[in-house]
Amino acid sequence: MALAETLTSEERLAELDLDTLKQLVGLVEYDDDADPFPVTGWDAVVWVVGNATQTAHFFISAFGMNLVAYAGPETGNRDHLAYVLTSGGVRFVIKGGVDPHSPLLDHHRRHGDGVIDIALAVPDVDRCITHARSVGATILEEPHDLTDEHGTVRIAAIATYGDTRHTLVDRSRYDGPYLPGYVARTSAYVRPPRAPKRLFQALDHVVGNVELGRMDEWVDFYRRVMGFTNMAEFIGDDIATDYSALMSKVVASGNHRVKFPLNEPAPARKKSQIDEYLEFYGGPGAQHLALATGDILGTVDELRRQGIEFLNTPDSYYEDPELRARIGEVRVPVEELQQRGILVDRDEDGYLLQIFTKPIGDRPTVFFEFIERHGSLGFGKGNFKALFEAIEREQERRGNF
Repeated sequence: MALAETLTSEERLAELDLDTLKQLVGLVEYDDDADPFPVTGWDAVVWVVGNATQTAHFFISAFGMNLVAYAGPETGNRDHLAYVLTSGGVRFVIKGGVDPHSPLLDHHRRHGDGVIDIALAVPDVDRCITHARSVGATILEEPHDLTDEHGTVRIAAIATYGDTRHTLVDRSRYDGPYLPGYVARTSAYVRPPRAPKRLFQALDHVVGNVELGRMDEWVDFYRRVMGFTNMAEFIGDDIATDYSALMSKVVASGNHRVKFPLNEPAPARKKSQIDEYLEFYGGPGAQHLALATGDILGTVDELRRQGIEFLNTPDSYYEDPELRARIGEVRVPVEELQQRGILVDRDEDGYLLQIFTKPIGDRPTVFFEFIERHGSLGFGKGNFKALFEAIEREQERRGNF
């Protein structure tokens, strides 16, 4: 029986143990001793935004995240504010410049609100950097220790597409709230008594958009530098509509806990969603984050109550007899999915439910996916056409199509 079918709605949103999280994100076993660049999982997604205080409040009040740590002028950081938020195994770090000369303000002027750092947990920072250097990666920060009364964290950083970086983090000798320089902090915000305890439990994947002709270059980067393997490839009619097209390949760490779909635009009659992103973000970057939930219906209902807007799916999608035949039996009636605009797809391993928000900032760039997996390790290939048509409708409304 599928994982979510064994749980009540409330239990799905309660704190999940490691084994359950592994099932949610499709984790597989592998031997990290044979991996020159072993990655054990996600550490944090670091955002740069125009107003960190208000953005942190947004994620707390609308997404149900918990504030756990803070850094700013009061803690000796004169450059910027940083709020550390968690939900299950997901950690967001929200940064906003304070000093008028902060490099974060320059980043924000170029890109708007977005992800600057996809930090990864590794067991041996030095081993990873040694290998990365040997194959030509750009080292942004050499391995070094950060220490306070809670212990020591060893970190380093490498460059990836655009202005995005991967900070490599070994926190095995640290028990503080985040990193040295941060202090524990909780939020005074109290969620409504009927709100679910947790809306998502894990980071499923992070999608990156790159320029035309550079997708294979970055796929090779992740293979050569970080030992990732090709997990999937979507080209041609798989990932096109009558008007726009793109190409996508998925790379994954050896244990499949970290997955990066990489997109590039493809020639078509009109501007694709990737073209629009590259234009308004000012170059390559993280397009969307997929958050895993054990109860997508409850998650979507609560997010809508908090004002989050989702892409609209036409009724014709659900009324298509081919869809009904392809997906078979799922844990909730299709009518329930239709009411909420949730997409469903099935492959040889099982099925998944997914839905996409509209862009969350002022620029039409970063958005979120919420996903509930029942065995499927895919990315909703059967939904690509419906999804891209929905994105095109929003592009047309913005005048960018």
